[in-house]
Amino acid sequence: MLNFATKHNDPDKSLGWNERIGYASAAFGWNMINGIIGTFLTVYFTNVAFLDAAIISSIIAVSKVFDGVSDLIVGRMVDNTKSKLGKARPWLLRMCIPFAIATVLLFYVPASFPTAVKYVYVFIMYNLVNTVCLTAIQVPYYSMISLLTRNAYERGFLGNIQQIFQTLGNVFINSVFTIMLVKFSSSAETYFTQQAFTATIAILCLLMVIVTLVTVFATKERVADAPAAEEGKTEEKVSGMAAVKSLLTNKYWVMMFFAMLMIFFVIIFYSIGGVYYAIYILGDMGQISWMNNAISIAQFAIMFATPFFMKKFGKRTIYAAGFLCMTIGFISFGFVDTSVPLMIVCNVLKGLGLGMSGGMAMGIVADAILYGQLKSGINAVGMGNAGTSAAQKLGLGLGQAIFGWVLSGAGFDAALDAQGIAQAESVITAIKFMYNYIPAVMCALVFVMMAVFFNLDRDLKKLKKEKGIEGHETVK
Repeated sequence: MLNFATKHNDPDKSLGWNERIGYASAAFGWNMINGIIGTFLTVYFTNVAFLDAAIISSIIAVSKVFDGVSDLIVGRMVDNTKSKLGKARPWLLRMCIPFAIATVLLFYVPASFPTAVKYVYVFIMYNLVNTVCLTAIQVPYYSMISLLTRNAYERGFLGNIQQIFQTLGNVFINSVFTIMLVKFSSSAETYFTQQAFTATIAILCLLMVIVTLVTVFATKERVADAPAAEEGKTEEKVSGMAAVKSLLTNKYWVMMFFAMLMIFFVIIFYSIGGVYYAIYILGDMGQISWMNNAISIAQFAIMFATPFFMKKFGKRTIYAAGFLCMTIGFISFGFVDTSVPLMIVCNVLKGLGLGMSGGMAMGIVADAILYGQLKSGINAVGMGNAGTSAAQKLGLGLGQAIFGWVLSGAGFDAALDAQGIAQAESVITAIKFMYNYIPAVMCALVFVMMAVFFNLDRDLKKLKKEKGIEGHETVK
């Protein structure tokens, strides 16, 4: 099969830029769609499909139970996959088109359906998109870091460049989504038309398919049974329960699971909250563009420097510093009210924090999985990455659900907008609280955990020495 990956098969050697960028391309695509779902799905349901925010939030919360289970199933399937393309790449090839089609249908709730049927439709389509399609792309994609290379620096670098491209996906959506809604809207007076959402999402889903195929044909899986092959051992097939047990007894993997859950809860809170903040506090949904781009552009810029910081200070230090920056950014935003320059400064701080922590995240996860494999002798690459993927989705789902419940409990009613009636003051207070202070508390908790209790670099180095493992490049 046609392939443009780096022209060697040595898992310890450096990768070429063609493969680094090729790997990262898919992150642009699926995170672009993930960003649309995270930022605009709730407002689509409330303001276009006119569905109840509390019921929608309950559907999402229930769906995340299935989503978490599916991550573990797909992780196991990745571990057991054997093909000419490897373990992970076949899944990207198989699932990118179904993912695109399902996403378009998720944002097309038929107006002619009875209300009860609409909610059933939402449940089915939401699970098809997230539980099935996104899981079958995301879990293999994250596993690729461990499958492309066992070079510790390259793993950290791939994690960083992946985050850069994810951020580019966010910047792109922040910049073009509302513009495209206006262009394709069937009404000159509002973004909120079905035609606008259908056309916009169909075009963006096509782009997602293209960049995912770039990843498939620009990468090569060199680590046959990572990380067991790293130690020169013949790996025995283990049960799913044994793999899960090895992860749950791996304190560093458990801490990363918690950290990933928390950060994605924060991301969905500020993503959804930003839309409602723009509409109901700043007075125009179009304001979400500069609000989110202040975060995304700062995130994008800092990630070019994080590989150098990583070499000097280590992954853990940069990761923890990122959460400290985000904590300061969220707290500060709560005090600046509607001052645009100060809001931009605060969001830049959030973006710097996201860039520092995000650029290190998957590299740390790969190291944590290696630590667990050395401790237990069990290869759980697929399950380990599935678990962190599940944590991300659980964070996104819980955040989306809780946001909707709080919004509904505060008295939000989208029908008031059509009547020219302002939302209750309790709604405005709830939006401000969810956009600022809940994320601040969560970021602070992760910072303390990483700064005080997380010593993976020290313990992994010690464990390698005990095992007599030589010749592998390490990063602090």
